[in-house]
Amino acid sequence: MEFKVLAVGDVVGQPGMERIRRDLRRWIRKTGADFTVVNGENASVVGITPDQAEDILDAGADVVTLGNHSFGKREIVPYLDDSTRVLRPANYAPQAPGIGWQVYETRAGDVAVIDLIGRVNMDYTPDNPFLLVEKILKKLDTPLILVEMHGEATSEKLAMGYHLDGKVSAVWGTHTHVPTADARVLPKGTGYVTDLGMTGPAESVLGIRPELSIAKFRGDLTERYRWAEGSTKLEAVLFTLDAATGKCLKAERTDLWD
Repeated sequence: MEFKVLAVGDVVGQPGMERIRRDLRRWIRKTGADFTVVNGENASVVGITPDQAEDILDAGADVVTLGNHSFGKREIVPYLDDSTRVLRPANYAPQAPGIGWQVYETRAGDVAVIDLIGRVNMDYTPDNPFLLVEKILKKLDTPLILVEMHGEATSEKLAMGYHLDGKVSAVWGTHTHVPTADARVLPKGTGYVTDLGMTGPAESVLGIRPELSIAKFRGDLTERYRWAEGSTKLEAVLFTLDAATGKCLKAERTDLWD
């Protein structure tokens, strides 16, 4: 039996949230996705609120993943302690609020989702994601395993893909908000893409008004980042899996633009 997983790129600001509320459920139907994972850590540009997390889940997501801005909105902290459908990176310090992986029941059997964060060019040094994911895999008893690698370096994300090739169903990257053109099945049967891209303003620099980013790179006095206006996009990858073996049969981009 085929089992389709839709992985949706980082939701940025109000425009990204509006796109999710309006179109996610329709896109799930169009792609035939059985299970949907959405990165929501930038729903408030820096962080996510409980209401935003619930809105993404209500719009059709089965799981919301986070990253380096997991705790950008402090009101999310008690929410994470009570939620099993919103994941922060598993390789955060063990005392951090929330959980980093979980197993979910689906029509195809149990599906495990693991959220990881890279260590290259991040503001802190979390635990080694390569070593931690090996420990988590030993605890799982399902062939359907999905791994998100939230990282800055394409090399680190690609290395994680090869590290887990044949051990999990799919590995995808988030964080850079720029979609990569390498959606494919790795040699041992794991679906992979270096970065999903983003959901939010289409004419922007990573979701932010271009002039604000230009000013920063020019060395001008900068102001608070604000999301761009205008048309929006939803960038995602659809992974078609063999439910019995957990192997990926196909990985393909499925983006939605205004």
